[in-house]
Amino acid sequence: MWNENSKPHPQIKGAKIIEGKVNFPISWLNQQGYCEYSIFLEYVEGISTADTPEMKKGQDIHQQLEEKFKEEAVPTTFNEMMELSQKEEILSRELWVVSPEHGIRGFIDEIWLTPDEFVIIDDKPGTTAYYSTINQVFGYCLAFKDTLQKEDNYGNDGRRIRAALRERGTDNIFWSAEFDQKAENQIKSLVDRMQELFNGSKSFLPTTNPRKCAKCRFRSYCEFK
Repeated sequence: MWNENSKPHPQIKGAKIIEGKVNFPISWLNQQGYCEYSIFLEYVEGISTADTPEMKKGQDIHQQLEEKFKEEAVPTTFNEMMELSQKEEILSRELWVVSPEHGIRGFIDEIWLTPDEFVIIDDKPGTTAYYSTINQVFGYCLAFKDTLQKEDNYGNDGRRIRAALRERGTDNIFWSAEFDQKAENQIKSLVDRMQELFNGSKSFLPTTNPRKCAKCRFRSYCEFK
């Protein structure tokens, strides 16, 4: 798999410079859909707040799932997984993907690799497929596709990629869609906007939903509240 060669971004907390381009965590696509301006406050202005109870609960469940998976997991390489999955279905958690071309990176919660397709799963609280959560899982699909294309043996694998959202802590897949050309174009357009935000050619916009503002942990720092 491609080896990351990066350096921290000088002004944006959590972002990196990889192959000369701003590279940001894919989870920011979810935050962008909730309130774009909160990204500015947290990562550009560097404002730090305490984790909410919901965030802490999510982190605890995520950690429990990861520890359970490690108890039964067999260490393997990316290439070994790809080869084995051509014959049988296998599962992996916390799979690292990165796209220097689009400037995104992150860990996929869970991925099913089968002889016919790759199912990329992102765990979320609740069972509502918000625009923002769909964007996040499409971001993982885009980075995974780029990762495949960087591997000589798998760039033309032919297996389709499917995105899925699962209720955290359960087996309930409550939304799923193929990562087709329309979905790819959609997420590429959003990632391009994020890049424009970071290079200063576009301005971070606040949410217009007062209910989001009321729950926002950056409310006391926001000029738009």
